Amino acid sequence: MNLNDIKNPEFLKSMNVNELKELSGEIRKFLIDNISKTGGHLASNLGVVELTIALHYVFSSPEDRLFFDVGHQCYTHKILTGRASQFPTLRHYKGMSGFQKRCESEHDVWEAGHSSTSLSAALGMAIARDLNHENYHVIPVIGDGALSSGMALEALNEIGSERRNMIIIFNDNKMSISRNVGGLTSGFSRLRSSKSYTKIKAGMKKNLRSNSFGSSVYSALKTFKDTIRNAVIDGGVFEEFNVDYIGPVDGHNLHDLIQVLTAVKDHEGPIVVHVITTKGKGYQPCEIDREGKWHGVGPFDIASGKPLAEIPAGYDSWAGMIAHKLSEMAESNEDIVAITPAMMTGSCLQKFFAKYPERSFDCGIAEEHAATFAAGLAISGKRPFLDVYSSFLQRAYDQINHDICRMDLPVVIGIDHAGLVGDDGETHHGVFDVGILRPLPNMIISQPKDADEAENLLNAAFAQNHPFAIRFPKGLVRTDGERSFEEIEIGTWTKINDLPENKAYILTYGDLVDIVAEKVSVNELPVTIINCRFFKPLDTSMIEEIAASGRKIIVYESDMKANGLASAILEYANDEEIPIHLKRFGIPDKYIHQGSLKQLRKEIHIDLSSVIEEALKEG
Repeated sequence: MNLNDIKNPEFLKSMNVNELKELSGEIRKFLIDNISKTGGHLASNLGVVELTIALHYVFSSPEDRLFFDVGHQCYTHKILTGRASQFPTLRHYKGMSGFQKRCESEHDVWEAGHSSTSLSAALGMAIARDLNHENYHVIPVIGDGALSSGMALEALNEIGSERRNMIIIFNDNKMSISRNVGGLTSGFSRLRSSKSYTKIKAGMKKNLRSNSFGSSVYSALKTFKDTIRNAVIDGGVFEEFNVDYIGPVDGHNLHDLIQVLTAVKDHEGPIVVHVITTKGKGYQPCEIDREGKWHGVGPFDIASGKPLAEIPAGYDSWAGMIAHKLSEMAESNEDIVAITPAMMTGSCLQKFFAKYPERSFDCGIAEEHAATFAAGLAISGKRPFLDVYSSFLQRAYDQINHDICRMDLPVVIGIDHAGLVGDDGETHHGVFDVGILRPLPNMIISQPKDADEAENLLNAAFAQNHPFAIRFPKGLVRTDGERSFEEIEIGTWTKINDLPENKAYILTYGDLVDIVAEKVSVNELPVTIINCRFFKPLDTSMIEEIAASGRKIIVYESDMKANGLASAILEYANDEEIPIHLKRFGIPDKYIHQGSLKQLRKEIHIDLSSVIEEALKEG
């Protein structure tokens, strides 16, 4: 069928199992073809094609609240709810989001970009439904990686206490982004090998009847709750939370999925349906991936599986460059340990983990635990490097405040994906960390302009004894050429292109420093660039110097203006009664959607042309 003709999921209910199987094949091909052109989350979406079809076959969206934890695996859901024609715009500027988005469709009843929120949201929906005396199903889909997060377990605890009607789909593919870790993973393994649904089917045949397409399905069973309890020997961790359990079920067998989902529609209380899926199902490079390389991809060649955009010679990712330097430093400093919350591949720490397995720790999707774990290591004499994406760091704010900064512990935090990240949109832009970390006593916050400065900042971070954050963006950094070692004094800035006749200062940081400097140099503009490589502490001597210069002052930020670099400068000037007037360029008080960095910067007026134009303006 033409997937572009789909308007809503109701058409599924008139199809038989063979037709649904054929549809799943068409959707899988559609996903591979389209994501190979636009990029996106491939492996996770290929793994839930049949599951999503079965859910929409059995339930009635949007009356029934069907949604996915994180939401990056919602592509089949988007196709079935009438958005196939929008896939050429996937994750593009003003195009279709790669996550569920309430403004896109009435079928997107929840939206998120981070894991482990679905169960809390589902409980809220279920209680609101009951308070309003309404009647609909709440069906969150959560993976085994997300279920290991503390927030999901907190929600599961209350779900077992409240005992509201809720159908939790436990999508078990033995992966989050890369392999799962921890004790819960072992518990899930035991569940996988327990008495499966297919083995108990025979004992429940008396409760079957045929539906419109002639295949056996469960009807509304009055005795279903007791049947489930008698048929399934052990619900493992779920029964410990007072939540009923059935499974495991083959997540690629539409016949069995439909039977089980139809049955649990009339279950009283919360129940977990344990579904086994294969991440990347139907595309071999995805299926054999165990490191998470196919979790989120750019455009690629389908036949070879190779990306269309290779990293050019002489460049590396910022994360790769940082990880390489960390590995070098660990050779001479045995106290250095690396910690990541489920992002070993994204943070390019695979080689470090392989080289120093006893000093490498993947905490799973548990940023809060990772931060306090790092504090425990630091207070015991180790030198932890906590590598975490900026947008995930937010989840560990209390632990960074209470457990790291309050005790003034020497944890080095590598803040990856800092700044605007582009196609993942508002849930992933790393633009808030400066504002939330800057008020914390004892915290040092820095951002290098290039690979040399990054290495020198790492040296400085491990040579001192306070919390030290080093921000670095998504993207590439030049790494060829000889390294120049500089002993960086904490809290110092540097000047570039400073000439006596210059009429303006542009204060900026990170890779923007060299971008602005090149523009100024090539065009011989009368502008001095200041590399503000520390957000905290500030270079107060330089602030006083530029304030007294009489030149125009522009602060160019790639993060939120609120509580950012310009705010810090103005606060200092105010407290010291230093007259200063500056123009701020930064992200305004709103969430920024997806798009290329060039498009987004232009839209919110923080593009280079706007900054230079202001610098050259008279007055």
